[in-house]
Amino acid sequence: MQLQDYGFGTQIRKSPFFDATLRWGAKGFSVYNHMYIPRDFGDPVQNFWNLVNDAILCDVAVERQVEITGPDAARFTQMLTPRNLSNMAVGQCKYVLITNAEGGILNDPVLLRLGETHFWLSLADSDILLWAQGLAVHSGLDVTIREPDVSPLQLQGPKSGEVMRALFGDSIMDLRYYWWREMDLDGIPLIVSRTGWSSELGYEIYLRDGSRGNALWERIMATGLPLGLKPGHTSTIRRVEGGMLSYHADADMHTNPYELGLGRLVDLEMEAEFIGKAALRRIRDTGVTRKQVGLVIDGAPLDGPNTRFWTVWHGGTDVGHVTSAVHSPRLDRNIALAMVGAEWAEIGTRLEVVTDSGMTGATVAEKPFFDARKQLAAA
Repeated sequence: MQLQDYGFGTQIRKSPFFDATLRWGAKGFSVYNHMYIPRDFGDPVQNFWNLVNDAILCDVAVERQVEITGPDAARFTQMLTPRNLSNMAVGQCKYVLITNAEGGILNDPVLLRLGETHFWLSLADSDILLWAQGLAVHSGLDVTIREPDVSPLQLQGPKSGEVMRALFGDSIMDLRYYWWREMDLDGIPLIVSRTGWSSELGYEIYLRDGSRGNALWERIMATGLPLGLKPGHTSTIRRVEGGMLSYHADADMHTNPYELGLGRLVDLEMEAEFIGKAALRRIRDTGVTRKQVGLVIDGAPLDGPNTRFWTVWHGGTDVGHVTSAVHSPRLDRNIALAMVGAEWAEIGTRLEVVTDSGMTGATVAEKPFFDARKQLAAA
């Protein structure tokens, strides 16, 4: 298939791996952080099995980096997030929330500390570069905020370690979960981290020279093919199984950490000030009126993920909405994440959901739906 068959324009950016994904079978794209991201390499169920049984390589260059440097970089980065960063070491990664003055979530990136005064925020889908630059203007802090030439790939799945060993040698096997390392592959400059958006064993490979995108993709695939590696895309099935958030679907600026059960990422006792601290203290003390829950939805297997928010009912009352729903072939169940009124959030509560096929029953269930302790990812 030729590029013109897709009707791509110039106003939305293409990743350094864009041409490679076309060659390797990408059949559909969507837009994320003002960039094209591959969303279809054929059968999404087969993509799921490739991920959980073998390994897949995904173009996630849309995870743009906000780079924070300068003498006050650590203080400024702490101002952005309610997670306590005082013990974060150089070489470490942390999953963080970025909150506004009302305690609403603006993004849920992975933070990498590259140096004492050097940080990257590896973003979900929102304009945190502009937010951070705007905050810096009147902060009185000596920082520089920019987007570097950095584009990540995700290598995920149980065989990803074998592929990484073949690429980088035995030393890569002692890279710890949520830590990163500077690497070089055939002269291509990289940062490699033990992170990923799959709930499986996995790595993210951050390309630091956009001109080498084709070379990096082809090198990884050539090495990984004999080990079972396949081109792929981030799996909605697996991330819902793992209870992983998708920003703009499961959370937005009107969602606070306590509604999502993420109070562990908020430290209201630390001395450092951060945006939203007073609001989050009020929310903690008052309690929330709604909560995110897992749902098992009755009926025939869903044809695919939901493309709109489905209303959740209880006894004729609208009590919330489904944010992400999909059929899990492994669990042989329709599973979903939903935001519902707190009084209907208890596990085992029976509810009703208006799906695209009509009203059907659903049961509040524990989440994550699979590997609840994240043992696979942290292995």
